Amino acid sequence: MTFEFHQKVLFKHCDPAGIVFFPRYFEMINDCVETYFDQVLCNPFEEIHPVGAVPTAQIQTRFSAPSRHGDHLIFRMKITKIGRSSAEYSVVASCAQEERLTSVATLVHVDSKGGPTAWPADIRKKLEAFRDDAL
Repeated sequence: MTFEFHQKVLFKHCDPAGIVFFPRYFEMINDCVETYFDQVLCNPFEEIHPVGAVPTAQIQTRFSAPSRHGDHLIFRMKITKIGRSSAEYSVVASCAQEERLTSVATLVHVDSKGGPTAWPADIRKKLEAFRDDAL
């Protein structure tokens, strides 16, 4: 299954040349992940963060084409692997059928001290249901 997150490119995302400044893409990817946790896993970050977190442990991204102010991006996210305390996902962002970036990242579920801890059973079950076995 694929989760879709829509993002219009705003002025704040752009550099003086009018294209998305690459660190802003990482903010957009994080917005996609945060929305996924809220809407799909029913476990919003504001409920996770008082007792732990899900930081990104690794991310690899390829930028295919620039995005410009006013573009409407669609981020398509898939869960690709699930470990005891980690989850790998892929994201493809596109605009009008043109790929703009691809990214693969790993999140780690950590406790309040920052140590890896197993996914709660209910979250793991939802992650498993959303996993893309085709990758």
